[in-house]
Amino acid sequence: MNRDYLLRAADAGKNVRIFLAHTTGAVEEMRRRHNTSATASAATGRLLTAAFLMGADLKGKEDSLTLKIAGDGPVGSIIATADAEGGARAYPLNPEADVPPRYPGKLDVGTLIGNGYLEVIKDLGLKQPFVGRVELVSGEIAEDLAYYFMKSEQIPSLVSLGVLVDRDLRIRRAGGLLLQAMPEADDKILAKIEGNVMQMGPISGVMENKESLEDILAEIMGDIKYEILERRDLTFRCKCSRERLKSILAGFAEEEIRDIYEKEGKLELRCNFCNEVYVYDLDEIYAEKSRKP
Repeated sequence: MNRDYLLRAADAGKNVRIFLAHTTGAVEEMRRRHNTSATASAATGRLLTAAFLMGADLKGKEDSLTLKIAGDGPVGSIIATADAEGGARAYPLNPEADVPPRYPGKLDVGTLIGNGYLEVIKDLGLKQPFVGRVELVSGEIAEDLAYYFMKSEQIPSLVSLGVLVDRDLRIRRAGGLLLQAMPEADDKILAKIEGNVMQMGPISGVMENKESLEDILAEIMGDIKYEILERRDLTFRCKCSRERLKSILAGFAEEEIRDIYEKEGKLELRCNFCNEVYVYDLDEIYAEKSRKP
């Protein structure tokens, strides 16, 4: 697989819906921008992949989804957001934090995150966004999301998220799977599909050994008839811009702006999500302030 994309599918009997995503490029872009450690790459990459999977359910062009993991482990919090058009972004509070592997070849994401909570915020253009929060079950993220779906949305779900990190810290493979039972689903069908998934092994390894998501989906479904409902490209996409951050900086008090300039010799803002740095001069910010009501 040489591109990031997502499949949305359902079985012919409407027992289950399936979201399957390849996210290697997006997770590598996140790693490159934030210079994350191996375990921080795995943790943030999993949450970024989850945002892509859940973002596929957004309908309106302005709808958005935010996932936040807040734990007491070394990485602190991790935040990922997704839009309705296949874009998502993510960052960890402490990107260089790391912990020893659980065993050779198995990064210890749970220890890096620690105990805390998972928060899901869906802004669907209503008066108030939907906010759901659950305690972390393991800190491994996939289990925590499955617990969230059951606890907050009453949807039985199977979640599999994986990130393979090379020795040079580049992302070798990343992707995820989300299976959700439909109302009045046939338990036998669900059990059969779940059994197929369990036989496949870790999703990151499956991504590495299969040529396409279509091949993986066929293995998941076996002899159960299904339909692919959507294919969409995915990309690491940030909503920041020079103009947007300039407007934020112009909202500071004039005395505060001058104080920053005198101390730093420049006016600089860095976007948390993409790590892009924007530098402004005083005249530029004062001109922006004069345009504000």
